[in-house]
Amino acid sequence: MQLDPGLEALMAAYQGGDLAAATALVNRLSPQLHRYFLLQAVSRPHADDLLQETWMRIHQARHTYRAGHPVQPWLFAIARHVRIDHYRRSYSSGLREESLEGKEIGTGAERRASAPPDLETMLAPLPESQREVIVMLKVSGMSIEEVARATASSVGSVKQKAHRAYERLRNSLGKSRAREGGAS
Repeated sequence: MQLDPGLEALMAAYQGGDLAAATALVNRLSPQLHRYFLLQAVSRPHADDLLQETWMRIHQARHTYRAGHPVQPWLFAIARHVRIDHYRRSYSSGLREESLEGKEIGTGAERRASAPPDLETMLAPLPESQREVIVMLKVSGMSIEEVARATASSVGSVKQKAHRAYERLRNSLGKSRAREGGAS
């Protein structure tokens, strides 16, 4: 498990009431958290809202962070709960939006017709649990142990989800390349 002493020190200072440390944490970690929400098949406005709600919950729960432990798994666990709570609220109130998967991709599909698929397009068909693991591992750069802690899963479960996701991605890319080869 790899600790980022910079993040750990910032979090400890933030717990002590240092506004500059809080600002530095927000500036350093918001892009990763925002990308996490975007890659979970959430629209950009919803990702912005979830990011803001996540930082509000982090502020409220900052006293629960234990010094000396990695910051990222703690933050991503909060972000994950915010996302799950948002989904539950949307689902239970009947306001759950239809999937934007095809609509968002369609806006620029014409100019990207010959370009390789972007990350969001590639990850969209994966089950949510696999997509979440891949985003944390590959986009956020977290270790398997950190992802396990953030998702309240075992290391073995994270490895299994990652393996299955890689297999699906390989199969999907193989089929895509076969179609392109057959169309030439």
